[in-house]
Amino acid sequence: MQAMTGGCLCGRVRYTIDAEPVRSGLCHCRCCQRYTGSAFEPFMIFPREAARLEGTLNSFGVRSERGGIVYRQFCPNCGSGVMNTSEAEPGIAIILTGTLDDPARFNPSIEVFFSRAQAWLQLDGQRQRFPGMPA
Repeated sequence: MQAMTGGCLCGRVRYTIDAEPVRSGLCHCRCCQRYTGSAFEPFMIFPREAARLEGTLNSFGVRSERGGIVYRQFCPNCGSGVMNTSEAEPGIAIILTGTLDDPARFNPSIEVFFSRAQAWLQLDGQRQRFPGMPA
C-alpha cells in the first residue's frame, strides 16, 4: 500500500497515512454541513497511530448527535478542516478527503445521516445509506 499524503490549503499542516481506511463515506449531518460549508463531509477513517502530522492544528469541540465530543481540527493559518477526532473513539483519525493530495484515492462506501441529505443533492446511490450513524 502506498502512503496517502495531504494537507491544508496554505501548506503549513501536512500528514502522511500508512494504512488503508477502516471506513470511507459521506456524512450529511448538519454539523458536518456547517463545518465544511457544503452539503456533506467526505471522510476516511484510519487508526490514529497511522496518521503522522507535521504542523499544528487548532481544535474545536462540538457535541455529536450521539452525545460525545467530536474535535474538529483545522489549520490555524488558513482555517482548512483537516481531521476530526472523537472522545468516544480516541483510537481513530477522521481525515477530510478534500485535503488529500490525490483525492482520486477516495472511494466512499457509505453515507451516514442520509435522512438529512439536502433535497437538491443528486447522488448515484452506489453506497450503503444509513438514516443516522450506524453502530
